[in-house]
Amino acid sequence: MAEKSSSIIMQKFEEKLHGMSFTAEQFQEVWEKFDSDGNGYIEGKEIECFLRTFLSAGPDESVVVPDEIVAELTRAIMETYDTNADNRIEMSELAEMLRPEENFLLLFRNMGALNTSVEFMETWRKYDTDKSGYIESQELTEFLRDIIKRNDKQVTEEKLKEYTQRMLKYYDSNNDGKLELKEMAKLLPVKENFLKRFEGPLMPNKDGKKNLNKQDFENVFNHYDRDGNGMIEGDELKGFLKDLMEHEDEEINIKSLEEHTKVLLNICDVNRDGKIQKDELILVLCT
Repeated sequence: MAEKSSSIIMQKFEEKLHGMSFTAEQFQEVWEKFDSDGNGYIEGKEIECFLRTFLSAGPDESVVVPDEIVAELTRAIMETYDTNADNRIEMSELAEMLRPEENFLLLFRNMGALNTSVEFMETWRKYDTDKSGYIESQELTEFLRDIIKRNDKQVTEEKLKEYTQRMLKYYDSNNDGKLELKEMAKLLPVKENFLKRFEGPLMPNKDGKKNLNKQDFENVFNHYDRDGNGMIEGDELKGFLKDLMEHEDEEINIKSLEEHTKVLLNICDVNRDGKIQKDELILVLCT
């Protein structure tokens, strides 16, 4: 009965939403209104505020929406639209919900989220062609061009430039005209941070305690050793460290990623070949 009730509530909500028409500008206004802390997600109380606003929109905006309806709809919304199951709504997920007229954001859903942070780092390296540590405007244009081609779409150069500027407006949180790593990560999300399967800090604490047992370690190493050559190197190592820094709630940018790479190599890379073998990393991560 509860499942049927949830389905009916969700159906009515979607009918109401899809009866509205959002331009790209209006979509941006909605996003900025409900992402009240500006962190790039609609989450927690922001989701509740978003739902209450849309449920009460209409001739009688004084209507009070019962808490149980909001709670039920929240569960249904997250099940339907929170595709990476991180319990918050990203911009591309909101675009699926609101369907703005200029819904080029949905190209990224058609493409599908990246499976791993290793793939993200490979993408980053491909488009950061000048190795500046940023995806600058022209590099972002080339990225969008490739995404559009991959989805068998055709747009004019003028439209492509417009898309580039809109992406910068949506994701360039510090308005410097380019995307840093954490901003690009919101534009191109990874389905799962593998390391978030494990609770507690993964690096040794001040007492030297380590939190991964040997089986967990095998799973971690095999996940990041994408080519199966027995070493974590290059983009594999960067992807591992990106996930590790997110797991430890550390600020991520290219500079900090490079610094962590040097530190890890200094600790683990016994033979100084710039790669991490299994027996080198196990000494750091395993009990």
